[in-house]
Amino acid sequence: MKTKKNVKTMHWQIQWILLGLIALSLTRCKQEKLQQEDVYDPSKEVLINDFYPKQGGVGNNLVIYGYNFGNDISKIKVTIGGKVAKVIGVNNNSIYCVIPEEAYDGDIKITILDGNNQQLAQAISKEAFSYTRKLLVSTFLGKYYQVASNFEEKEGPFNDCGAFKGITWLTLDPKNPNRLYFSADVNSCRLVDFEKKYVSYFRTDLDRVSIINWRIDGNQDMIVSHNHSSDTKYGNYIFSRESSFLQKKAIEVYARGVNGTMIHPQNGELYYSRFRAGDIRRYDFNTKEDKLVFSNPYSAVAVYMVMHPSGDYAYLVEYDKHFIMRTDYDRTTRTFKTPYTICGAAGTAGYADGIGTNARLNNPVQGVFVKNPDYEATGGDQYDFYFCDKANHAVRTLTPQGRVSTFAGRGNNGTSGYADGDLRTEARFNNPQAITYDENRKCFYIGDTGNWLIRKIAKEE
Repeated sequence: MKTKKNVKTMHWQIQWILLGLIALSLTRCKQEKLQQEDVYDPSKEVLINDFYPKQGGVGNNLVIYGYNFGNDISKIKVTIGGKVAKVIGVNNNSIYCVIPEEAYDGDIKITILDGNNQQLAQAISKEAFSYTRKLLVSTFLGKYYQVASNFEEKEGPFNDCGAFKGITWLTLDPKNPNRLYFSADVNSCRLVDFEKKYVSYFRTDLDRVSIINWRIDGNQDMIVSHNHSSDTKYGNYIFSRESSFLQKKAIEVYARGVNGTMIHPQNGELYYSRFRAGDIRRYDFNTKEDKLVFSNPYSAVAVYMVMHPSGDYAYLVEYDKHFIMRTDYDRTTRTFKTPYTICGAAGTAGYADGIGTNARLNNPVQGVFVKNPDYEATGGDQYDFYFCDKANHAVRTLTPQGRVSTFAGRGNNGTSGYADGDLRTEARFNNPQAITYDENRKCFYIGDTGNWLIRKIAKEE
């Protein structure tokens, strides 16, 4: 009885094996037949019937529909606006590709090639793709050195000016926007001249320059801050425009560890932060009065300050404590009030987009206010705040409502690096620290401190 049962079981197993082999054979035959049908047929015309989406920008996916494309990626060439697109998949009736940079004209062409990359056939779409210019990160100035010991710093034209160590603060001359200055802490300050397309040293004779700012009077003289460690040295100097910023005069107030300064855009008084003392002070150029505005919640921390264009408030960027405070201006007393947290959590480094204290920052540094046209209809604050989140290797945005989001960098895996391209998916920074916005050219300049470069964020030109 047991033997009969085993034979019966074996009989059914053999039947299932045979059925499986038949099914596999039929499947292979079907696949081979489909592959033969998908092969490009030189006796037939290649046609483009449609594509989707109808508009987009660099890096977006595009599907082209048609007939007789074949099935070999290596024998398909797609151009959009005269630029070669990367083909990522093809079957006889559709092609999957990635939109290339600068595909402005939008005409779509498909070329079928032979084994020697010679044209066999071509199809042109009757409808043009609508190319949208995107914001991209590029390298504006400086040479990238993969081997740090090969570093060279020098004056020179834009295409041969070496690299830049320690970029701390970027600022455009308010009376000559063709001149961009940057400080670099213990390293050399520089002048970037757009008209001459030349980079030169800006010599201050100060061993540590932290911030460069500007007065609002007729000359709009330059204010340079000295980040030293003495209680008996001046912390801020005026470089006169009349001397082409070659001559300086001290603001005769002792100030140790000045990391942040700002000028009120209407009343013109100077505000500055002191590292060791942990306070914010106010200096009046007319009366020469210097006084405490308020104490910072923490001492021995770097506090960077950025004034809103209206003068109604300012942001205090707490570098060491990973959060940003807001201080409102009292126009009656002509000074600022006690600050309060606008985003981030004091003492807690991290990375998270979100509103207010739910957001996480990691060594935020310089920021800049930029008008957002989408806010015009609201009648409220018109400006977003863009700032470098240094240790997160990103540029973040802060809305008037306190929402933090990531604008550029960090990408999908959160690492530092050096790469140009799409703001989020491709671009990489390495400890970006300085930022300014060029209103005339409609672009951002970023001091990419870890890469010793100045990067640029702008729409494709």
